[in-house]
Amino acid sequence: MGASQSAGTEHEFQDLADRTGFSLEQIGNINKRFRQLSNNEETLSREDLASIPALDNNPIRAQIINAFFDKRNLHQNETGTVQEIGFEEFLMVMTHFRPAAMGITEEERENLRRDKLRFLFNMHDTDSDGTINLEEYRRVVEELLSKAGTIGQETAKAIADAAMLEVASTTRGKMVTGISLTLLYCTTDQIVDEVGI
Repeated sequence: MGASQSAGTEHEFQDLADRTGFSLEQIGNINKRFRQLSNNEETLSREDLASIPALDNNPIRAQIINAFFDKRNLHQNETGTVQEIGFEEFLMVMTHFRPAAMGITEEERENLRRDKLRFLFNMHDTDSDGTINLEEYRRVVEELLSKAGTIGQETAKAIADAAMLEVASTTRGKMVTGISLTLLYCTTDQIVDEVGI
């Protein structure tokens, strides 16, 4: 019975490898980590991910954790969240953290880039309305800057306000998907460079 169960898992892993681009070895390692985090349960909760020590000091910890439970990132073509995820959903979200494979076509590279931008966009579009409004933008900028430890809360707030004004002057209160997400990070980096942080 163990051999047929192993063959089933190997077949399932091959299917996942074909869909995600991860190797069988990588999928095995990710599965092992999933089992550790879930205490060998079939599903993983937010609390399980919150127990990862490496996330403790990450300024966007909450957004990273929530991204795993956002239906938009689970390829379900709907909005909202789920309470728990299985291994396959966990693996699908992990694909957004995987570097591009060597030898892919320019079109595949562009699609991968677009998918990753969409994933990042979804992390910060907290109300799932398809736009990053100025309040969401401000929250991201403040979190990233204030938790970096190199500047104080008031300076982070001032930089966030300046970045918001710049974005507001070009977007009229709303940010559109894709290119604007790149603008969000570019604008923040430019402001930080100008302030000399």
